[in-house]
Amino acid sequence: MAWYVLYVKSKYEIKAATTLEKMGIEVYCPVIKEMRQWSDRKKMVTKPLFSSYLFIKIQEQNREKVFDVTGIVRYVYWLGKPAMVHDEEIETIREWVESGTTEKIVVEGLSPGDRIKLKSGVFKDQEAKIIDIGKNTMRLILVDIGFTVTVKLKEIQS
Repeated sequence: MAWYVLYVKSKYEIKAATTLEKMGIEVYCPVIKEMRQWSDRKKMVTKPLFSSYLFIKIQEQNREKVFDVTGIVRYVYWLGKPAMVHDEEIETIREWVESGTTEKIVVEGLSPGDRIKLKSGVFKDQEAKIIDIGKNTMRLILVDIGFTVTVKLKEIQS
């Protein structure tokens, strides 16, 4: 069986993953914890690593069952075929999320439209195209799998 990529409505990732699990479908929704600050308090929140995306492992003939779940929009396609993710890539994401470590990134001499090859991290050796670079974030499209990833940038202290 292959891992397929599902596109889901915003804010439905965790709910849809839970419902799919109850249906007996193997699902992976990588989540991270992030400190959020409001005007009156701070709170640790759990949010999906990939906004609006889920990974499911299901047999080809059962793929239509997922549309019984509220929030599921469609399968993600890449080059005219359903996007598939290898077990090794899912395991790499799991290890990275479970370790809770992040790497410091410095952006110098890059601009939107540039193509880069990632040298480390979860998506090591993946080719990416830079969409935009902000003060604290950089958005990339992972060329091989068609995902848009937002990377938080941290300054290296001298």
